[in-house]
Amino acid sequence: MELANLAAFLAVADAGGFSAAAAALHLTQPAVSKRIAQLESELDARLFDRVGRQVLLTEAGQLLLPRARQLLGDANDARRALRELEHGIGGSLRMICSHHIGLHRLPPVLRKFSARYPQVALELRFMDSEQAWHEVLHARAELALTTLGPATPPLQARVIWDDPLCFVAAPTHPLALRKKLGLSDLAAHPAVLPEPQTFTHRIVAAAFQQRALALQLRMTSNFMETLKMLASVGLAWSVLPQSMLDKSVRVLPVAGVRLSRQLGCISHRGRTPSKAAQAFVQLLHQHAA
Repeated sequence: MELANLAAFLAVADAGGFSAAAAALHLTQPAVSKRIAQLESELDARLFDRVGRQVLLTEAGQLLLPRARQLLGDANDARRALRELEHGIGGSLRMICSHHIGLHRLPPVLRKFSARYPQVALELRFMDSEQAWHEVLHARAELALTTLGPATPPLQARVIWDDPLCFVAAPTHPLALRKKLGLSDLAAHPAVLPEPQTFTHRIVAAAFQQRALALQLRMTSNFMETLKMLASVGLAWSVLPQSMLDKSVRVLPVAGVRLSRQLGCISHRGRTPSKAAQAFVQLLHQHAA
């Protein structure tokens, strides 16, 4: 249904006549009559009865009246929201974040974003990086903050943080007592790492595969905090982001190997970014800088 025809219908119903409706809409009476005729033809129902000088709603017209008000009200709300969007940042932002970024990178950015753009309704979910990519791919989220892997169209990746990785073990672990190590030494001991399908596991596994070495996986977890705990109690060696190091673990002096991953933002190339998403990404870059 054309909104202009619905507006003419409401004007006639409220004014009680075609002439008064035409004056209210700044149209000619024939133009209003034409719009009503088009609406009646589209709906295949008579909307007004002309009884003498009176114009009365038919049963179909009475049924349409509240729905027409709702439709035009929704249209006006949409126009107002779009006008407000031109002058400010509002609306909603659906975003996914990996647990590690959520705990160690996101809080200051989220605090600043919420204070600066209180009109934005933020929907934030936490999940593994690989799942987050899938959600963005299928348009169930606008942004994802994750560990970055190879991005293929239609997804695009923006690097926000470099995240150096360190081999670690408990201070009492046999490997931690050595002054110099190679990957072959680590291969002789069990490890606790993220699950094999994760980007972080692939980074570690690639270093061992290049040297024809096999990993001994004792346990897997996609939560870095869990890996840190398992390593700190001497269960196995692990790999942790440099930002998570403390006295509970010791960095293993592995010669000739430097591991790093990139953390950043994933979006869909085919989707026009909302102003809220653009503002959030801008804050991410400012914070990283």
